[in-house]
Amino acid sequence: MGMTMTQKILAAHAGLNEVSPGQFIQAKLDMVLGNDITTPVAINEFKKINTDRVFDKKKISIVPDHFAPNKDIKSAQQCKCTREFAYEKEIENYFEIGEMGIEHALLPEKGLVVGGDVVIGADSHTCTYGALGAFSTGIGSTDMAAGMAIGKCWFKVPEAIKFILKGKPQKWVSGKDIILHIIGMIKVDGALYKSMEFMGDGIKYLSMDDRFTISNMAIEAGAKNGIFIVDDITIDYMKNHSEKEYTIYTPDEDAEYEKVYEIDLSSIRPTVSFPHIPDNTRTIDEVGDVKIDQVVIGSCTNGRIEDLRAAAKVLKGKKVYRGVRTIIFPATQKIYLDAIKEGLIEIFIKAGAVVSTPTCGPCLGGHMGILAEGERCIATTNRNFVGRMGHPESEVYLASPAVAAASAIMGRIANPENLR
Repeated sequence: MGMTMTQKILAAHAGLNEVSPGQFIQAKLDMVLGNDITTPVAINEFKKINTDRVFDKKKISIVPDHFAPNKDIKSAQQCKCTREFAYEKEIENYFEIGEMGIEHALLPEKGLVVGGDVVIGADSHTCTYGALGAFSTGIGSTDMAAGMAIGKCWFKVPEAIKFILKGKPQKWVSGKDIILHIIGMIKVDGALYKSMEFMGDGIKYLSMDDRFTISNMAIEAGAKNGIFIVDDITIDYMKNHSEKEYTIYTPDEDAEYEKVYEIDLSSIRPTVSFPHIPDNTRTIDEVGDVKIDQVVIGSCTNGRIEDLRAAAKVLKGKKVYRGVRTIIFPATQKIYLDAIKEGLIEIFIKAGAVVSTPTCGPCLGGHMGILAEGERCIATTNRNFVGRMGHPESEVYLASPAVAAASAIMGRIANPENLR
């Protein structure tokens, strides 16, 4: 029986010739990731293990990005705990304020993950790195602790779903619209503990930033991981960002998939996810009149340079609607600096938006953009559950940077195609 991309990577890291869905394995790890919320819990568990050192100082990354810069005393204590552990264990990839970024944008940018790697992270959106042809998945803090100690993790080999992408996306349609369309189609449990594997001629029209966004939200379909087949675009990205050796895994012709979907990218419209679940999607043509109070552009899903360029293209020479708070978060310090050099930050500020240092803050209702009772926000983040961004009677709508920027101008959810 043939194997999928994910199955081949797991087999190689488990030292096996082949694996099959449902099989339990133990695989070697190329990277273990934690942030300021999950790492303190992992540290407590690590102390229970009979070791005083981590398995590899180069293969652990700790990024304080959720409640950092510290929003209160409790978050300051969490960051202090994380910082002291990183210094004590001499972890090379610890990123303090000033050099950090949102973890899932930072690691690929730093070249810490490449194709063929196995990566675990104590954050559900660790599946982002599948855009590079890696197997990456979110785990709990206990598994993070064990991973830091022994450099291995257990997995149940997932079944796979193949997504064959065809055609060229329309103007203003990005990776965010594509993944929202897919989640709306298969629902939030449509890929439960499955590997979402993306391939087809249409991926040549998707940038790495598009692919990061799509892989990032595989978890919103319930998936164990999302992964793209490696092509020249992927290889160019890895060569430009990393000195690590990468391995390309392609699916066997007789690989078995639970389902196969063919998706015509040219037919997808800008898409919005309505409260309070990501699969409650509508095309921009079906949205109606939805007034908003806040716009958030950023996060591990859509805070990359192409996202900021799209937002700036819409906002240039225009003003944010009076009373609409518009908050923009570059995902890393490098992206922030590039946006300054390109004049994007000036466009945002002249339009009436505010620009923040990289942080996950508003996405999880942490800080820097909390919603009050009855308020509505359109955001480029990844989840819109009840109370996700603040008060349980607030609402979050998910969309692309272009739609979010157009909405900031109009004061309601808007189509960028209709702006002049």
